[in-house]
Amino acid sequence: QVQLVESGGGLVQPGESLRLSCVASGIDIGLYTMGWYRQPPGKQRELVTTITNDGDTNYKDSAKGRFTVSRDDAKNTVYLQLNNLKPEDTAVYYCRPEDLKWILSPFRSYWGQGTQVTVSS
Repeated sequence: QVQLVESGGGLVQPGESLRLSCVASGIDIGLYTMGWYRQPPGKQRELVTTITNDGDTNYKDSAKGRFTVSRDDAKNTVYLQLNNLKPEDTAVYYCRPEDLKWILSPFRSYWGQGTQVTVSS
């Protein structure tokens, strides 16, 4: 059974930081490029960042210089460090493979429960 469990969200003030974690079970994340997504209130889910199994990263423009994605394949875990948070970063954050192999798998519709990040003064 596949599970992706996101955690680490919370309510913070602008300029503060959070570190999100995503622990996978039932899959070996070492086989996949992993992605962090977010869904702001009333908006569609969007891709924020990806990290390949070689450690190459890509970021949405608004995340560059503030967010850092990392992975620990031995722990089957992906991380997202969020620095200098802004109110527009408020969203539910999710992780899952951003990979053709995942899209072609039976699990392609699966999403974890996400973790809420709220940035407000």
